[in-house]
Amino acid sequence: MTESATAVLDRIVDEQKAVLLLESADRVVDELVVNVETLPEVGRREGAVFDVSIDDGSLVEATYRPEETRERRETARERFDRLSERLDE
Repeated sequence: MTESATAVLDRIVDEQKAVLLLESADRVVDELVVNVETLPEVGRREGAVFDVSIDDGSLVEATYRPEETRERRETARERFDRLSERLDE
């Protein structure tokens, strides 16, 4: 049975394996290790967000979501900036 999920590229190991964190309701619920080549080239970097299809624990398809990736980066940057301002006080 094929499942759909949102996945975030957590890290790349030995330039060959990508560790994807699978999310549900904005929480990490699992992780999946795949060959980097199975991901769209444009999204092969940490923090990239994908819509993925998984069948029996294997990646079937990954679609890069550039807007979601950008939004998450901006949110993280804003959060870091707010924390930095508090430390400067």
